[in-house]
Amino acid sequence: MTLAGKRIFITGGSRGIGLAIALRAAADGASIAIAAKTSDPNPKLPGTIHTAAAEIEAAGGKALAIQCDLRDELQIEAAVKQAADAFGGIDILINNASAINLTRTDQTPAKRFDLMFDVNVRGTFLTSQAALPYLRKSAEEGRNPHILNLSPPLSMKPVWFKNHVAYTMAKYGMSMCVLGMSEEFKRDGIAVNALWPRTVIDTAALQMIPGIDASAGRTPAILADAAYIIFNRPSTECTGNFFVDDLLLASEGITDLEKYSVTPGTKDFLLDFFLD
Repeated sequence: MTLAGKRIFITGGSRGIGLAIALRAAADGASIAIAAKTSDPNPKLPGTIHTAAAEIEAAGGKALAIQCDLRDELQIEAAVKQAADAFGGIDILINNASAINLTRTDQTPAKRFDLMFDVNVRGTFLTSQAALPYLRKSAEEGRNPHILNLSPPLSMKPVWFKNHVAYTMAKYGMSMCVLGMSEEFKRDGIAVNALWPRTVIDTAALQMIPGIDASAGRTPAILADAAYIIFNRPSTECTGNFFVDDLLLASEGITDLEKYSVTPGTKDFLLDFFLD
């Protein structure tokens, strides 16, 4: 398996899971565009599009840092075009950017509701829309095009809604894009899949959420390795799936996941949302 020569566009990849996936691809020599809002350093959250680009280059890839606000459709269109022009096309789109607010209905301000829907749902939809012509061309050239959304399997169980209705609806909006677009784009030979972690993933963004102990979770590397497997599967065969990281790795014979543990020897992991 290899991602050598692949042209990749990632939203929100300046840190965390998106950056881990980018670095995994960079090790093969892929070209990667990081489209995120953080251009200047944030004292609360380490990482910018420029530091991410530097890490990608150091890992062996070609990097393009693009400042992009996913709430602005014109910026999305311009960012995708900039990446396609720089790399000669796009083969893989990773809709990684996400906004989270784990609040109950009476504690969710309209601006927080709008942010989650603008980034998670609208941003995912419009970025996929903007990348579609390039992904179709990738398919015509036999380059195995993929769209991957970092979103959960769909479930209508009330337990996943009752404590944070707005956030659940926003994340499920990303998953509904997978459900619909995977069928819509089959005729084009473009794969559309979702990937979600079994446990919480230790990222700087997660550490800012009160009450969540990331030390009982896994590192972003597990999702990077899982995404790598997906991108190397045939786009005409591997589509419409809601992958869970540990199950996907197990399908490739990888069952010893100790190296991904934040705290070595952990047995009782803190599970992520949305998985029964």
